[in-house]
Amino acid sequence: MSSLLLDAQNIAHSFDTSLFSDIHFSLHKTQSKAIIGRSGSGKSTLLHIFSTFMQPNQGEVSLFGENLYTLKEKELEALRRYDVGIIFQFHYLFKGMSAMDNIEVASMLSGEEISNDILEKLEISELMQKKVGELSGGQQQRVSIARVLSKKPRIIFADEPTGNLDNETASLVMDILLDYIKETGAGLLLVTHDESMAKRCDEVYKLEDKKLFSYS
Repeated sequence: MSSLLLDAQNIAHSFDTSLFSDIHFSLHKTQSKAIIGRSGSGKSTLLHIFSTFMQPNQGEVSLFGENLYTLKEKELEALRRYDVGIIFQFHYLFKGMSAMDNIEVASMLSGEEISNDILEKLEISELMQKKVGELSGGQQQRVSIARVLSKKPRIIFADEPTGNLDNETASLVMDILLDYIKETGAGLLLVTHDESMAKRCDEVYKLEDKKLFSYS
C-alpha cells in the first residue's frame, strides 16, 4: 500500500493576477512539511487547493490516491468529514456551547471517540464544561485543535495554527501535532509565518515570486 497521501502536479491559480504556477508537491505518511512566505503570496490558497476546498485553474491534486477535482461533492464531503483535518488560525467554535459539546460535534460526525489523552496533552481537560465564551483565546484554539484531532484525520492541514498563541503554548501544540502524525501514520502540512515553527517540520518550502521551492 502506498505511503503517498497527497500528490499535486503542475498547480496554477490566479485571481485578478497570477498567484502561482507550476507547483509540484507531495506528502507521505508520518511526514511533516511547512510552507512559509509573505502575506499575500498565496500560501492559504495553496492549502485550500490541496485540502478539497478550491479547484485550481490548472493541475491535478490527488488525496489518498483519488483525483480530488473529479470527485462528486458527496465524495469530497466524506473526505472532509472522515479523513481531512483543517486547523485555522481562528478557531470557529460554536460560542453558545461548552468546549466538550464543540468537540463532540466533530466526533459524532466522524464516528470516532474523543481521546482523553489528547485533551490532557493540550492541557484542556479541566475546561470541558466551560462555555467557549469563558475561555481565553489560547484555550479556544486548543479546543479547536482537539476537535480536529478527535476525528482522527489521515492528513492535517494547519493554516497558522499557532499564530494567536504564546511561544510556550505554540511549542506545545507543535509537539502534539508532530506526535500525532508519528503515532497514527498521518501527514502534516503547516502554513505559517513563523520560521521557528516551520523548522520543526521535516521539510520547509517557501512560496515566493509565484514559485514554491525548498527552503533551508
